[in-house]
Amino acid sequence: MTDSDNIIFDTASRIFDDLSTAEVINEAEAGTWPEALWQAISESGLNLTWVPEENGGIGATLLDGFAVLKAAGGAALPVPLAETLFAGWLLAQAGLQVNGETATVASGELTLADGKLNGSVQGVPYARNAKQIVALVETAGKVQVVQVAAEQCDIAEQTNLAGEPADTVSFNAVAVEQTGEPGEGFNGENVEAMGALIRCVQAAGALSTALELTIEYSMERVQFGRAIGKFQAIQHSIAAFAGDVAAMNAAADAAAEAVARAPSIDHEAWIEIATAKTRLEEAVNNGAAIAHQVHGAMGFTYEHSLHHVTRRLWSWRDEFGSDVVWARRLGEEVLSWGADELWPRITTVTDAR
Repeated sequence: MTDSDNIIFDTASRIFDDLSTAEVINEAEAGTWPEALWQAISESGLNLTWVPEENGGIGATLLDGFAVLKAAGGAALPVPLAETLFAGWLLAQAGLQVNGETATVASGELTLADGKLNGSVQGVPYARNAKQIVALVETAGKVQVVQVAAEQCDIAEQTNLAGEPADTVSFNAVAVEQTGEPGEGFNGENVEAMGALIRCVQAAGALSTALELTIEYSMERVQFGRAIGKFQAIQHSIAAFAGDVAAMNAAADAAAEAVARAPSIDHEAWIEIATAKTRLEEAVNNGAAIAHQVHGAMGFTYEHSLHHVTRRLWSWRDEFGSDVVWARRLGEEVLSWGADELWPRITTVTDAR
């Protein structure tokens, strides 16, 4: 991250550390909306990070927003900040106005006719808490970004593995509040890729937190007269965990920087996202397993913070396509390069400026 990203990350982290406590997260899972947390986010403008000033935002960079997302993932934030940023980014792609209220994105087979949105989408994050729902509708080669009021939709409440809202939303001739056309070439694949990257960045933050908790606990827990972190077997496990965390952060950062370099998600950025999403499954499976092995039963107690991040990791790894789906896509892309292009392509260094 750049110096600016680090400042944004530190600012967001301080807010999240103060207001996204284990108690607040547990209460949110029980159905209590964390009003103080969302108010602090709104007052700081973090929910408008990805929206240009002319569209109602604060005019920060994409990398600033990714820094916020990494901090949010590390804090297991129980509010739809990532979803609101995602919705704001999608609206801005179509030149539409963004007001910063809670929002989410519904990605599925939807139709638009006479200004009315129809269809049903499962697993919409935080739909019950959103004021607006944003979607991309593709009809006869025409792509449109639409925004509707969540209160006009039929929402069946469900949860994911992390205990977060993942609702089924039915759009039964719902009136569209605003609609616009994104830039040329923008389609559903862009939305899926951006969603996948968002989850990768959040997961990188959550993995970092899980590693910190694991190291801390290994130095506190005493067995056979000394801290378990002094045992070589534990040290090897934590070292392997640290390697996965470093790899995931590097992959997520590289993909975020690739997206930030382009007006939208170009082909090179898509490759970086596919790489990060493919790496996510292994990092989550190995990292979460080691974290819970070191913590033992303590990591599963409701009062401890570890399960807040690991349950989110297990949920996020499967969203916007599994590792199998992305690995197959990435493999097909690499095969298309041919033998002569393989080594130059994977060793190319891009100027981050």
